[in-house]
Amino acid sequence: MKFVLLQHYGRVVGDVPPITEWKPEDAQAHIQFQKDLNAELRERGELVEAQALTGPDLAKFVLATDGAPAVTDGPFAESKELLAGWRMVDVESTERAVEIAAQASEGPGPDGVPLRQQIEVREVMAPIEP
Repeated sequence: MKFVLLQHYGRVVGDVPPITEWKPEDAQAHIQFQKDLNAELRERGELVEAQALTGPDLAKFVLATDGAPAVTDGPFAESKELLAGWRMVDVESTERAVEIAAQASEGPGPDGVPLRQQIEVREVMAPIEP
């Protein structure tokens, strides 16, 4: 079973500033946590892919129109709703996907305090045949 574990900006417990405002050592510790988790999942044969995305200030929303597409640049008032990154895992059960999401949720934030970041777990549907 494949699942995508989605991490969003700002969905953490407490009042945590954006990672761009953290002390460099705190940001590095968080990034290393993510790398270590990916390595652990890769060793277990569960990691399909993991990607981080640029910050909300570089995001664009595109809407088709009768002419040229309408493009809205950030920043956005609700940037906490924008996606920060994801992991795709291939695991035996929903319970295992939830377990991995809980582990990812504990990534360190400022001063090493666990972020308890909300991770969205979505099962990947079977491919749609053309």
